[in-house]
Amino acid sequence: SKREIKMRKLDSTKVWPLKSEQLLRIEDHDFALRPGFGGSPIPVGIDVQVESIDSISEVDMDFTMTLYLRHYWKDERLSFRSNKNKSMTFDGRLIKKIWVPDVFFVHSKRSFIHDTTVENIMLRVYPDGNVLFSLRITVSAMCFMDFSRFPLDTQNCSLELESYAYNEDDLMLYWKHGNKSLNTDEHISLSQFFIEEFSASSGLAFYSSTGWYNRLFINFALRRHIFFFVLQSYFPAMLMVMLSWVSFWIDRRAVPARVSLGITTVLTMSTIMTGVSASMPQVSYIKAVDVYLWISFLFVFLSVIEYAAVNYLTTVEERKQLKKRGKASGMYNIDAVQAMAFDGCFHDTDVDLDLTPFSDHCEENETRARAASICDVDTPRLKRKRSLKGSVGRIILQNNHVIDRYSRIIFPSVYIVFNFFYWGLYI
Repeated sequence: SKREIKMRKLDSTKVWPLKSEQLLRIEDHDFALRPGFGGSPIPVGIDVQVESIDSISEVDMDFTMTLYLRHYWKDERLSFRSNKNKSMTFDGRLIKKIWVPDVFFVHSKRSFIHDTTVENIMLRVYPDGNVLFSLRITVSAMCFMDFSRFPLDTQNCSLELESYAYNEDDLMLYWKHGNKSLNTDEHISLSQFFIEEFSASSGLAFYSSTGWYNRLFINFALRRHIFFFVLQSYFPAMLMVMLSWVSFWIDRRAVPARVSLGITTVLTMSTIMTGVSASMPQVSYIKAVDVYLWISFLFVFLSVIEYAAVNYLTTVEERKQLKKRGKASGMYNIDAVQAMAFDGCFHDTDVDLDLTPFSDHCEENETRARAASICDVDTPRLKRKRSLKGSVGRIILQNNHVIDRYSRIIFPSVYIVFNFFYWGLYI
């Protein structure tokens, strides 16, 4: 009436709607209700432009993705007259005054709409009531990973979209352009993974208290780059195993050399295994890298045990030989190899060394050293070098235990077979 119009003009506190809102007749409708309330479900089309995959975390079992999320629907309440049939574009300020789909990310941990320099929200309305609603979002969501083949694994992750309030009786989510609704940036790359494929799919989700909901899936497969782990884990483990085999060529009486080499390789393998486990979640099943490292550790450990067996059997044999060579006077005739084991000095194999009983051996070390030095002065240097060269070679050949000879062949052969089987199974 004229009276109401006059009262509105006199009310200076009234916030009058903007021209765009007058054109869209926002105040004439209740936008708390969905379009077509009480009728068939409103179809809402979705398409996604993936801008980047920011990170993949094996420890937290999640991924972070930045994307453009676009919604398409028709709301006849927003239709307007346009002589040129052009659309109107708005920013995020109009979103709070109209109805928009309440799409959320299932299994998301964190998400936010970018707001630099303003909120990255765009709303475009066409004269016939069709609406385009676009957001730029970064979301971190769960990815249920299986590490049984790590680091030779391929992980399948998905980002799931669903309406929070409206079930399938009120809202129908679908991919706007089918398989072409999901687009990715050509420059997407990850440090540890190669992106094999992106795909879009749809399905239904059931909740016992609220019913069935339409759900959309953004699926992508990630294949891990193996070269980093070859350099950091596999290759060092191979070197440690091969280094442990060096002890098979060392004199069986060189206890400090063989023991220290065995302990060093065992500790180094333990360090490699600890470093790999520190960067992985504490899963309750065995990973592929665990199989390789534990088998390599077993080879290193067995090389130490092998020398323990060689040393024990050598001691037993020497005791038997000493008993056989025992004389009534208590004197023992020992060869150059045994003399070297007792006093740490090299002796010519052509000279028989008679030692007093072991109780008096320590007292005569100094006398024998002096006699050896006098012998060295009297013997020409060239002859001495030739004698040493030939004698050391014979000593090494004579001191090779039968277990060492077999170990030089068995250990490398079994390890090579294991590597062929391992890489053939997991690749």
